[in-house]
Amino acid sequence: MINLTRIWTGTAQPADDLRYGRDGGKTHHRHGIPASAAVRRPVVVWSITRTCNLRCLHCYADSEPHNYPGELTPEECSNLLKDLKAFGIPVLLISGGEPMVHPRFYNIAAEAKALGLRLTLSTNGTLIDEPAAVKLKEIGFGYVGISLDGIGPVHDFFRGKKGAFNLALRAFRSCLAAGQKCGLRLTLTRHNANEIDRILDFIEEENIPRACFYHLVPSGRGLSLELLPLDLTRSVLDTILHRLDIWQRAGVSREILTVDQPADAVYLLHRMREMKPERFAEAVELLGWNGGGAYSSGTGIANVDAAGNVHPDQFWQDHTIGNIRQRPFSKIWAMPEDPFLLQMRERTKHLKGRCATCAHLRFCGGGFRARAAHTTGDPWAADPGCYLNDQEIATAFN
Repeated sequence: MINLTRIWTGTAQPADDLRYGRDGGKTHHRHGIPASAAVRRPVVVWSITRTCNLRCLHCYADSEPHNYPGELTPEECSNLLKDLKAFGIPVLLISGGEPMVHPRFYNIAAEAKALGLRLTLSTNGTLIDEPAAVKLKEIGFGYVGISLDGIGPVHDFFRGKKGAFNLALRAFRSCLAAGQKCGLRLTLTRHNANEIDRILDFIEEENIPRACFYHLVPSGRGLSLELLPLDLTRSVLDTILHRLDIWQRAGVSREILTVDQPADAVYLLHRMREMKPERFAEAVELLGWNGGGAYSSGTGIANVDAAGNVHPDQFWQDHTIGNIRQRPFSKIWAMPEDPFLLQMRERTKHLKGRCATCAHLRFCGGGFRARAAHTTGDPWAADPGCYLNDQEIATAFN
C-alpha cells in the first residue's frame, strides 16, 4: 500500500509510522514505531464470513449469498481477538464476504474494540444506513472502506446487483453524516479504468476524505478478469497524480493510496525525479524503508478466513499456512512451520525473470507474488502486472 498523498505532495498522513517508519514526517525513533518494515507485526485481514449479499466479478473468496459451513464459533472468535491483541498487531481489518451480514458482526467489533484493537472495516456498503453508521461510529471504527467500482450502472454490473451503486452512495453519505471516517475502495479493471476522472469527480463532489485504488489480483472469481494493458495502468496513475496536484493547489488534502502493486513506488520515483526533484530524496528514503512487496504478504499483512485458516494475504485462499483451531495465530505467524511462508519472507532470493534482475528491489520487493502465482502458475515468476518498461527497471536511482 503506497500513500500517494504522502509521497507525491509531502503531506503527513495518519499511518506514516506503520508504512514509512516515521511519525508525522520527521522522526524514526518514537516509541512503538518498528525499527524496520521487516519486523513489523502484520495488519490482519479477518474475513469473518464468506457469505456475501452480492456477487462481484473480482471476488477473491468466490463468495455467494448463502451460508457456508465451518465458520468460527463465538468462543473461537473471542480467542482469536485476545491472541491478536496479545501479539500486538497494529490494525485489525474486518472483511468478508460481506462482514456486516455476519449475525454477530457488531458483537465481534465491540469485543475487538474493548480489547483495544485498532479497527477498520471493508464493506460493500449495502447495509450501511444512518443508524448503522452511527453504530459503527459508537463502536469506534477508525475507518470504514466502502467499495465502489464505477459510477451508476458500471458499479451495478461489477457488483452483480441493480441498485448497488445507490446503496453504496447512501453508505458514504450516512458515514459522513455520522462523523465516521470512510473512504472509497476501487479495484482497477477494464470495466472502470477509463472513467477514473469520473470517480475522482465523485470523490470530490461527495467530499470523501480517502480513496484506495487496488490493482487487480486475479484470484477466486477474479481469475476470469484480464489485467489492464500496461499503458492504461500508467495513464490511470498519471490521472490520479494530476488530480492530487489540483487538490493541493486548492488547499484540499485527501488521502489517496494505491494497493497491491509495489511497482507504483518505482514509477512514482521516476516521475518525481523529473517533475518534483525537490521531493525526490525524501521519497527515496520513505519508499526504501517501506520495502514494497518484500515486506507485505506473509510479513506485514496476513489473512484469517472465516474457518480459521491463516493465509499470507487474502488473495492466497488456495494456500493455508495453519489454522487457529490447532495453533494460535501468534504462533503460526511468529514460529512458522510452513515452508512457503518462510520462502515468502525471503522472496527476493527466489524471484525469476525481469523481477530478479530489476534495479529497484529495494523499493518494489519483487512485485505482488499472488498475481504472479495465479496468472502464470509460478509464485516466483515476474509480476505480470508490472507496467515499468525495460529502461525503467534497469535504471537505478543514484
